Amino acid sequence: MIFKIPKQFDSKFRFIVVAAERAKQIQNGAPRRLELDSPKAAYVAIREVEKTLVPFEVLEEEDTEEE
Repeated sequence: MIFKIPKQFDSKFRFIVVAAERAKQIQNGAPRRLELDSPKAAYVAIREVEKTLVPFEVLEEEDTEEE
């Protein structure tokens, strides 16, 4: 499968993580944002993320230094 990674992603890994989380949502009954013929949640999720239909936020790690 060939897909384009949108510029908002800093790595292929982040793209796949977002798509995997979206696939879980679809499997658990979330409505699809694209009408595709494929019954596979992973395929639909990848296409949704590719078309930037899935918002995401990168959270910064907090410093938890012990004093």
